[in-house]
Amino acid sequence: MSSLSPSIEDLPGNVMADVLSRLPVKKIIHCKCVCKNWRELVSDSYFVSRHLSRSPPGIMIVHNREPQMYSDSEEDMSSPKEPGILKWVEIRDEFGNTHLHRDLVMSFNLNLTPTFRNSNVLQVGSVNGLVCLWQYQNNNDNTYICNPITREYMSLPRQKYYKKGRTDIVYGFGVGLLTKAYKVIRIFQGDKPPKPASSRPRLLEAEVYTLGTGKWRHLGHVFYWLEKFHGPFLNGCVHWIVLDEDSPEKLYAFDIDNETFQLFPSPPCEDWDRIRVQSLGVLNGFLSQSDTTDWEFTIWVMKEYGVKRSWHKEVVIRQNIAEPRDWWMHGHVFLIECLKDGTIFMLFEDGGLLVYLPQKKSIEEKPLLKPFFTGIAYRPSFLKLQTFESETVHVLESSRCLRGGMSRPSGRRTPSIITTERDNKM
Repeated sequence: MSSLSPSIEDLPGNVMADVLSRLPVKKIIHCKCVCKNWRELVSDSYFVSRHLSRSPPGIMIVHNREPQMYSDSEEDMSSPKEPGILKWVEIRDEFGNTHLHRDLVMSFNLNLTPTFRNSNVLQVGSVNGLVCLWQYQNNNDNTYICNPITREYMSLPRQKYYKKGRTDIVYGFGVGLLTKAYKVIRIFQGDKPPKPASSRPRLLEAEVYTLGTGKWRHLGHVFYWLEKFHGPFLNGCVHWIVLDEDSPEKLYAFDIDNETFQLFPSPPCEDWDRIRVQSLGVLNGFLSQSDTTDWEFTIWVMKEYGVKRSWHKEVVIRQNIAEPRDWWMHGHVFLIECLKDGTIFMLFEDGGLLVYLPQKKSIEEKPLLKPFFTGIAYRPSFLKLQTFESETVHVLESSRCLRGGMSRPSGRRTPSIITTERDNKM
């Protein structure tokens, strides 16, 4: 290092990577524009790993013009809908306050990309900064992998079984603990009797796609009927809720490495008939499940993975008859993120951010976006899809771009920040 003109470029590569990995995502994107060396460094596997270990929690949202939850109705499936806007909302935990930081620079209009125009897009999984998207409706039944931070996406080839008529598609997305292979698991639940609506599908078939191979593989028959929402990934497995009443356990898991299905220990329940809706999530690294009855909302947390007796009631909220504001108890509530103090972020189906406040032992709605959006837990990364050989990688189009890849909003606009104070003054 020269004593007359010291430069940050004189630092060892691993030190530079460690320094840059501590910056906010937008700053890192700007750093990619400084010089070729920094751009290559940010794409290096060591930097990607270091940054991912520090990646901030957040929510990846698809904002739609009208309700998003897909339907079995042919009429609903044929009506034109726009996929809307893909937004990353960062959750910042600072000085006793929770900030939801929505920077417009981190937004993408999917309508600008012809591939997604005039179709519905649903997020069906996320791992290590990659998002699995399902495009359906109007004879579309396509699967994509996208990294919103690098703006890259790739289209997976057509699978053997595709959605048509009264069919539920179940997805999972994860990475093997041993093989480090990224895989999409897709379960086709078709040939459903027309009535009643809850009738069990006759055809349950699974396919798996390993990123970088260029083809789906058929895994055969699945023995249990599963909830149609995507399954959360944890400890090398994807997990779903079982709908079959005679199943000895109410959860089902798929091991990414071994590509095997097995029943998984579910929370104890005295009366399954009283539960109207359920959902699964991962909170603070623990598998979690929400149960909603006509009068009670419960969040279960599995304290020791795979051990049935370790299920613990973390949150129990009973509906106040005198205050009929608990409208969220009449639909699916999806678990997103839990902070160190016990604050839990949840999304109500098709548009509503809910926050559980442990000090008040209550759930409140917080403004986030206009109605009709879906979201999943997301941690950004700079993992490039070009890492996967045999895949054709595209770039999300944008009318205005920042150097480095992010879209720039017109004019000078400040980020939107929603603050939740965590004290008794709320």
